[in-house]
Amino acid sequence: MTTTALSRRHCLQAASALGLGACLGPVAAQAAWPAKPLRLVVPFAPGGSSEIVARAVAAEMSKGLGQNVFVDNKPGAAGNIAMQEVAGSTDGHTLILGHIGTLAVNPYIFPKLPYDVGRDFAPVTLLAKVPSLYVVHPDLPVKNVKELVAYAKSRPGQLNYGSAGNGSAGHLAVEYLKMVGQIFMLHVPYRGTGPMLTDLMAGRLQAASVGAPALLSFIKAGKLRCIATGTAERLPQLPDVPTVAEQGFPGFEMTQWYGLLAPRTWPLGHLSQLEAEAVKSTRGKLVAEKLAHETALAVGSSSAQFASFIQSEQKRWSTVIKRAQIKPEGLG
Repeated sequence: MTTTALSRRHCLQAASALGLGACLGPVAAQAAWPAKPLRLVVPFAPGGSSEIVARAVAAEMSKGLGQNVFVDNKPGAAGNIAMQEVAGSTDGHTLILGHIGTLAVNPYIFPKLPYDVGRDFAPVTLLAKVPSLYVVHPDLPVKNVKELVAYAKSRPGQLNYGSAGNGSAGHLAVEYLKMVGQIFMLHVPYRGTGPMLTDLMAGRLQAASVGAPALLSFIKAGKLRCIATGTAERLPQLPDVPTVAEQGFPGFEMTQWYGLLAPRTWPLGHLSQLEAEAVKSTRGKLVAEKLAHETALAVGSSSAQFASFIQSEQKRWSTVIKRAQIKPEGLG
């Protein structure tokens, strides 16, 4: 055994006997993190897919990190308020739940943002994807995407589709389909998914795209007809419904997604520790089952994979936003 190793062993023995940690130096400092509970900020109101994903993963991460990870909802300004706060946080224990909106949409629909995705945040892991479904009113004589495209082309501007608001995931999803299908349908923005679905089922709208959790019961009851899923593969809950990609649009994918990010000022060691625990928790059976119950798909990517995914999503949605001239509420 080397002199250095002996000295280190003696130091550890002495520290243990005296109840001290002073001679451990950098090792003690690293092992001490996290030193207090971690705050996971969710930039949306309580309820919905974002909170389901955040709470499921936070509960599991708490076990491995040795500190509680608590969820703090902070809605407002399409998520910009929360993103700005976390970007500027300095306590080393504040994280944020990133989303397709805050990371890949807002940078292209707001003329100026109080945060910069690439500069201010370190991607940790892509946590989950929530499938988007394309649905129509049962009276519309279309049973798949090809028939919808043909029907819309024969009646340009005569079909209305609804969304939860300008720049919402549902707005982007249908504009993406309009772009690849080269069709024209009128957009009717609502203040939330609930009132939009009410009008869709009443026949005042003809089509929409919404996250699967909010739609499955209506589809099974026959109140809405699902013509496609936006996922890369078919959903086990709807095995007979083909994906958009299967119906003549290869590479098409539309999901609402959620990932974990930390301020880029965090030490690399803390980021690596957080990534390891987040990935392990997300890929674990318990989280996967919880998310599957809500029709969400657990992912658990590496930080590098998540960073690459964000860039690809920004490229995809910047094109859609520019073509559709999408602007946020109040600026349109």
